Amino acid sequence: MKRMTPRFRIMILLFFITALFLTACTNEGEVITKPDEYSRAFEGNEKVVLKAVAQVFKDKGFGASSINLEKKEIESTYLIQNGWRSKTIARVKQINWKETEVTLSVITEKQVESGWEMRRLLQKEQYDSIFDALELQVYEEMYKTE
Repeated sequence: MKRMTPRFRIMILLFFITALFLTACTNEGEVITKPDEYSRAFEGNEKVVLKAVAQVFKDKGFGASSINLEKKEIESTYLIQNGWRSKTIARVKQINWKETEVTLSVITEKQVESGWEMRRLLQKEQYDSIFDALELQVYEEMYKTE
């Protein structure tokens, strides 16, 4: 039996994540006042992890993203579609000599009469799938630098 290549695994993972996003957009979401944030630690230095996050944002179509090296943050532009807009922000922090923590937040807002109202569409499981894609990408970035 042939082993799946890392790119093929990423493509499969992206397919499932896209399906989760499409499913999430069919409901109206719960109104929230502060965006959800989830964190996970990855093996690698901040620079490698920042590159990996930027690549995952690009691969997933989260919109154009910019890396702020001073803040150690990556922020996508708003994607607007059918009365909804979303933006993704990731902050990285070196934990120790070999681990970096990524804090991820996906901000989703629905257009209402008074403006934009923040809603929770993604659950922890969807964040976990993004982190899983990120983990694979971190290893790819580490492989590229060797």
